[in-house]
Amino acid sequence: MMGYPVQHISLESSSDTCHTLLFPCSEATCKLKAKFNLSGYKNVEKKKVVIGGMFPVHKRIASTDGNTSRVPVSSGCEGFNFRTFRWTQTMLFAIDEINSRDDLLPNTDLGYVIYDSCFTISKAVEGTLTYLTGQDEAVPNYRCGTGAPLAALVGAGGSDLSIATARILGLYHFPQVSYCSTCSALESKFQFPTFLRTIPNDKHQSTAIAQLVLHFGWTWVGTIAADDDYGKYGIKDFKEQVEEAGVCISFSETLPKVSSPEAIKRIVQTVVAATAKIIVVFSSDVDLSPLIAELLRHNVTNRTWIASEAWVTSALINEPGVSSLLGGTIGFGIKRAEIPDLQRHLLDVDPYDDTLTEEFWETLFNCTLDYSRALKLAKQGAMEVNGTLSRAAKEVPNGLCTGKEPLAQLNNTYTDVSQLRITYSVYKAVYAVAHALHNLEYCVEGQGPFNGNDCANITNFEPWQLMYYLKNVHYKVPHTGEEVYFNEGDVEGFYDIINWQFNHNGEISYITVGHYNASAALEDRMTIMNDSIVWNNDILKPPRSVCSENCRPGTRKGIRQGEPVCCFDCIPCADGEISNTTDARECILCSEDDWSNEAHDACVPKIIEFLAFGEPLGITLIAISAFGALVTIAVGVVLLVNIGTPLVKANDALLSFSLLFSLVVTFLCSIVFLGEPQDWSCMTSQVALALGFALCLSSIMGKAAVLMLRAQALKAVRAKSKAAAKAAKAAAEAAANSGNPDANTNNNNNINVSDNPEVDTLSCGHQRAIAAVATLIQAIACTVWLIILPPHRVKNTSAQNIKIILECDIGSIVFICCIFAYDILLALVAFIFAFIARKLEDHISEGKSMTFGMLVFFIVWISFVPAYLSTRGKFMVAVQIFAILASSFGLLTCIFLPKCYVLLVKPERNTEEVMRPRTKPRDGSSTGTSASLATTATEVTTTATTSIDD
Repeated sequence: MMGYPVQHISLESSSDTCHTLLFPCSEATCKLKAKFNLSGYKNVEKKKVVIGGMFPVHKRIASTDGNTSRVPVSSGCEGFNFRTFRWTQTMLFAIDEINSRDDLLPNTDLGYVIYDSCFTISKAVEGTLTYLTGQDEAVPNYRCGTGAPLAALVGAGGSDLSIATARILGLYHFPQVSYCSTCSALESKFQFPTFLRTIPNDKHQSTAIAQLVLHFGWTWVGTIAADDDYGKYGIKDFKEQVEEAGVCISFSETLPKVSSPEAIKRIVQTVVAATAKIIVVFSSDVDLSPLIAELLRHNVTNRTWIASEAWVTSALINEPGVSSLLGGTIGFGIKRAEIPDLQRHLLDVDPYDDTLTEEFWETLFNCTLDYSRALKLAKQGAMEVNGTLSRAAKEVPNGLCTGKEPLAQLNNTYTDVSQLRITYSVYKAVYAVAHALHNLEYCVEGQGPFNGNDCANITNFEPWQLMYYLKNVHYKVPHTGEEVYFNEGDVEGFYDIINWQFNHNGEISYITVGHYNASAALEDRMTIMNDSIVWNNDILKPPRSVCSENCRPGTRKGIRQGEPVCCFDCIPCADGEISNTTDARECILCSEDDWSNEAHDACVPKIIEFLAFGEPLGITLIAISAFGALVTIAVGVVLLVNIGTPLVKANDALLSFSLLFSLVVTFLCSIVFLGEPQDWSCMTSQVALALGFALCLSSIMGKAAVLMLRAQALKAVRAKSKAAAKAAKAAAEAAANSGNPDANTNNNNNINVSDNPEVDTLSCGHQRAIAAVATLIQAIACTVWLIILPPHRVKNTSAQNIKIILECDIGSIVFICCIFAYDILLALVAFIFAFIARKLEDHISEGKSMTFGMLVFFIVWISFVPAYLSTRGKFMVAVQIFAILASSFGLLTCIFLPKCYVLLVKPERNTEEVMRPRTKPRDGSSTGTSASLATTATEVTTTATTSIDD
């Protein structure tokens, strides 16, 4: 034994021959320190090779009082397990079958030593040490006796038990073949070099359960594991895989190995309070049964249980009324097989052969095979009933077994051979050892695997030699034909998927609804018939188990702070964002030209908006614009027809026509603003508007300038005339007083010479030059604008989320501000000129008309600014067009309506005489028109002369 000193432990029986497992001890004195209380089967007499076995026939060791004041006694076992007793009988059956065969170990009789591990590590260790010692008294590190060689140990039950025994057996390179130890930790050949098993590794089962959970879309599951290596490693591997796939663990509980009602109740409370409807249980049936009983007492329903292979077909769990709790359970079971003649062997047991079978019989039939004990129990029962002993109790006690009870008539776990799964694994393990022994025995000398091609001797071989043959064994199981071989100590991972289905009587049926083959391709590993599964409460539809319902398209997951990722809120995607998948983690931003639909699950093209020609508003604006242009042309025609009249000639007819032309341009340019914007229309509309208003305002400015100067001139003339009249009157009075009429004549002549006013300092050429230059400046600015940064079409996607507004980008804010600031400057100058000339009164009051026209112009455009800024989309264009049309109609109406009224309605007023000013008011503030400015001076002179004559 490497790293361990050989200990010489004395044995009281000095006659026994003791040998260490590594080398013989000469004249050793052995002293027995303790004697183990083991039960089981033993048949080694006249046997060539002995196979060991270990089975958890009992569920637990009996409790002790813990008194240390007396000699310790090895604890006994309690809680007989019919299922594991069947496994024990299967090993005996397999050995008997092998011994009777002629093709397998024909010259070798196999013996056996089988111990009850009581589902407890301490008992498993006791059995292992006793088995290695070769006698009932265990002597660690010694093999005492000269009996048949020990071949291998089949056992020791659960993973915890096998781990304990494997560590001991590994020290001596002693083979161990397990039939139900599935823990993935046992695959380590460094820790367990001689461990093999005929049951799949739990890493396959954990993967299979994880795939089952993912297959049904369960994202919120609870886990319960036994407090041993089987449960801990199995659940650990499962949790790692499902959590990586996005599944969350609602709760994780551990089943106590030692009876603990408080712990069981706490687990029940957790299960009841949890929202997870799927519970994965990695546990043996022994550890799980207390929890099932407590759950039944609390009437827990509406849960789906996922079973590991250790309890998926266990009758220990199948208690009365369990259908409401475990109906619909789905789990994984190892391969099932039929073993001919096994049931006959199970029914042929003799209750008097050994203590284990005797206990089995007494437990099964609730009686005792011990007459004295039966009599004692009968007496106690009689005394409790009537205080006296009945005659029947004195003769044949009622609790006495006859040993002839009808075992075959009982519906018992022991006799049930419909679900031989671990039983079949036991059968395979025994045959694996037998085939390894057969290969060892029939090794051809000189072709052996050991030093110098040696072979081992079947009557005297070392454990490590048999281990070689076990690792390389490859055989077919009798009756089933299954090929068995070990791959690094493990077999292939194949499972049946089993569904618990109950009939109306509450009887359970284990229905195979699929398979899992770990050796197949990933996509082909699990096949499951969903339609064949009956879930809890006889529902055919798979249950849902989620912490939060799936987030539909149009929403995204919002993780709840401090909770698992499976617990989330579904947050609607913001406007302009979508999610087109279920449980989207993030919303997708739509492209610039798209927008989210109402459900936020798809991007749809944005509505393209512009003020179209064909829509009602567009048609209305076109009609108004056309009407304005036609009216303007009509006015021009009227003026052209009357071009020779005093009214038309009064203030440069050409400027009037240029003004009318500019108004036609502004009316028609508003139409260019309509329709889908194009680069050319953007440039045309803006430039035409700027030039049209520039020409219009410059023409008004030219006309108003003349009127202003005429008003100023007339004002000066009238001031002089008033002064002259006063002087003349004073002179006349002086002459009358002096009696000299010549003085009057001389003064009158002086007045006539001095009163010749200067009229129209601005000629028509000057007016036209003013209008032309002002318009030319604007034209140059617009040309530069078009060359450097011209207006162009753009898609405005930011103004309104759901729309793409096709509009014109002005190109440069500086240019547009300069250009329209220039128009505003022209308007202000024209307004000032017209306002000054407003007192130049005649029958049409042209100065006042221009003043009112400019006031309308300013009011319209001042109102336009807030209205334009408060609108969006195509209505901005509509507001702009309304402003253009309103200002144009205002100018047209205020300036040309009075003239058209005279020309068309009152043509008799269109004469030079009528154009003269009206009677001067008392205050002397009356003014004249341009048509009568020349006559005004003459009248002033005449007035003065009359005064003198008088």
